Amino acid sequence: MPLKLFREFTNQIKDIVDGDFGIIDETGKIMASTNRNEIGHMKPDFNELFDHQNRFFVVDGVSYMKVMIRSKPQYIVYITSDNKENEKLLELISLNIANMKLFYDDKYDRTNLIKNIIIDNILPGDISQRAKELHLDYNARRVAFLIKTEKSNDAYPPELIQNLFPDKVKDFVIELDDEQTVLIKQLRENEEEDEIEKIANTIVDTLNTELMVKAVVSVGTVAEKITDLGRSFKEAQTAMLIGGIFESEKTVINYNKLGLGRLIYQLPTTLCRLFLKEVFQEGSLESLDAETLHTIQKFFENNLNVSETARQLYVHRNTLVYRLDKIKKITGLDLREFDDAIIFKVSMLVKRYLDRSDSLYINR
Repeated sequence: MPLKLFREFTNQIKDIVDGDFGIIDETGKIMASTNRNEIGHMKPDFNELFDHQNRFFVVDGVSYMKVMIRSKPQYIVYITSDNKENEKLLELISLNIANMKLFYDDKYDRTNLIKNIIIDNILPGDISQRAKELHLDYNARRVAFLIKTEKSNDAYPPELIQNLFPDKVKDFVIELDDEQTVLIKQLRENEEEDEIEKIANTIVDTLNTELMVKAVVSVGTVAEKITDLGRSFKEAQTAMLIGGIFESEKTVINYNKLGLGRLIYQLPTTLCRLFLKEVFQEGSLESLDAETLHTIQKFFENNLNVSETARQLYVHRNTLVYRLDKIKKITGLDLREFDDAIIFKVSMLVKRYLDRSDSLYINR
């Protein structure tokens, strides 16, 4: 627990006690005191104080009481007087400190445990015991959302996300770095896939409207028990990476809906290059200009419907037919034919993957 909290607490009760009041930690350091000159100094006889057989005792005119947390003495509080009322006063103070510590630990240690689980920084065998100690539901259904935002000096996305999901017992917001935040959301028993995507869309829309920050959210699969959270988080990371390559226009990317991108991403780059070499003559794919690529994209979006594509492109039907004939001449593929369209669609995804792999120096 931060020293600031102990010192604020000490300042609040300095007018109540008869004499100076202070708090000693288990290393013997005076963490807080109404006598500022004592703060940070070591109590020379602290071992004897912690080993004393009584919880409350008086030594050399100073009243001491051990602060018991989970049946162990973690701090000692003291008042520099032997007033007979000190025992009751120190009892109330120690109870307050113990409750502060337990509340702080429950609030922040739970988040730390969840963070350690998703980054594989805890042994699997220890998760169950720690979850039990922190009163975390082991078998609750949870899902990992990875939120990627642009850097901003004026906005703090984790705070807004925490405000969106204020139940700190069930939902956990973890800041990974300046651009990435993780939300571990506990689900209701009947909460399905479409409702999970609604949560992701709500996060994107809220960050956009309230902070004016662009965001992309990727979603892992549901973890049925707390030990599966690491898997859900890694799936969200994979979805963010694959979505960034194949569906960069999307703001919500679901691991369960990666489609062909998932398949292509798992292929070795050497095999992908061999595939493109078999399909296209050297340089033919690269010779397609931006207007032609836009035409192809619209043609695919309209399920190879010439008339509808021409209407959306604001061109005459014959103009579109001419463009398709030109594409066939350059690439050898007639996009009006279903088999050729499939080959071209896959080829474009493979090309996008290779371009991103080269920029990231991915050698697989």
